[in-house]
Amino acid sequence: MDTDERRREILEIARRDGSVEVTALAGKLQVAKETVRRDLHALEGHGLVRRTHGGAYPVESAGFETTLAVRTTRLVPQKSRIAAAAADLLGDAETVFVDEGFTPQLVAEALPRDRPLTVVTASLAVATALADAEKIAVLLLGGRVRGSTMATVDHWTTRMLSEFVIDLAYVGANGISREYGLTTPDPAVSEVKAQAMRSARRRIFAGIHTKFGAVSFCRFADVSDFESIVTDAGLPSAEAQRYSLLGPQVIRV
Repeated sequence: MDTDERRREILEIARRDGSVEVTALAGKLQVAKETVRRDLHALEGHGLVRRTHGGAYPVESAGFETTLAVRTTRLVPQKSRIAAAAADLLGDAETVFVDEGFTPQLVAEALPRDRPLTVVTASLAVATALADAEKIAVLLLGGRVRGSTMATVDHWTTRMLSEFVIDLAYVGANGISREYGLTTPDPAVSEVKAQAMRSARRRIFAGIHTKFGAVSFCRFADVSDFESIVTDAGLPSAEAQRYSLLGPQVIRV
């Protein structure tokens, strides 16, 4: 296969498997490791993958987004720590927005069950996780359900959300960068997130370190819009400091 075909194959493998390794790709494609490294460098330059030590993982874009089912299998210990730390920032909030996605779902599960809370969400998974909590009232936003994330979108969702003034929003994203802010592949999802940002007095981003530096299609918030960013220790401390200079407290767990 020629260079373009090989790079398309590498991208397809990365999106299917969640990541690729240079050594394995070299063997599979029967090319030198340096050739694979050049291919990954080119794909990274086009914003399609992010390089790691010895490999790469795919960047979510307008043409590619991982499903909720896939997200529940990756980096779960780190996501659980992030969720617990984010839930500890609840403070005296009585009304909370919890975003779609696996990490926000874990945040919802980590919320205290011994005090009254009202949780607003577009996520069927979040609503299900909290449905049996006696002191938590769950308001599920209506709308079109996206099968890949099991969350509602479109004007029904944003219209209902716009009627609320929410104490605290836990927001997720497919990418966060200092230059482009927070992004997500789908315009309909972006609208819901943007409305949550407008409706909330306080905003916390909770996300794994692999989200940092990644840029997707639709921009819905600036880094400076958040009071706190909660991530794992995979984000280098120097990079965390650069994000903190934009305004939010950055917590690495």
